[in-house]
Amino acid sequence: MDETIIRLHGVSMRWDHREVLRDIDLDVRCGDFLAITGPNGGGKSTLLKVILKLIKPTSGTVGYFNRDGAPVQRLHIGYLPQKNMIDSRFPITVRETVLSGLLGMRDIGREEASEVVSRILRLVELEEHSDSPIGELSGGQLQRTLLGRALVSDPAVLVLDEPLSYIDKNFERRIYDILAEVSRRATILLVSHEMSVISTMATRHLIVDRTLHECTAKHHYVPSECR
Repeated sequence: MDETIIRLHGVSMRWDHREVLRDIDLDVRCGDFLAITGPNGGGKSTLLKVILKLIKPTSGTVGYFNRDGAPVQRLHIGYLPQKNMIDSRFPITVRETVLSGLLGMRDIGREEASEVVSRILRLVELEEHSDSPIGELSGGQLQRTLLGRALVSDPAVLVLDEPLSYIDKNFERRIYDILAEVSRRATILLVSHEMSVISTMATRHLIVDRTLHECTAKHHYVPSECR
């Protein structure tokens, strides 16, 4: 059975008369782990924002579907944006930032929410910084905070834009363990320049350079092996 949960058809995007994406067709199926790479400025982050419906494409459509194939307005999505999209001067603590990932979840009480947030803070190793304002964090600590916010609601779809940025090598290995666990129950779309480990975890490999190319080679980052 085709369990497509996200479908892009004929998606193009222009900024100030500059073409960023051109004629993108993509079906994301339930359980996919999509590794997305491509050159700087090739449109990777724009593609994620279109998929998330944060921006409307210049042309084309983006559709969400449940596992029965029926169209739906929303999916349960966790999102880690690039760090430069976050205003670290905003007066909010690490715990409050992670907690914000539960907004809109009406079936969770205050006590349960607190327990879930505490568990996620342990997962991303930020218990000691729970009450610290995000403006006092290092780049890696802020990235881990945003990862916690994306994970806290146990989303059905996890979208990560350069999750390894600013992360030290020790926690990078921890991220791989987290992704391996999450991939058992969620669909993952991940943009990264660092694909050496992720490429072995992913089920599909996409290269975005205005257009979209799905690579079937074992080492998808070697252009000569792509077809």
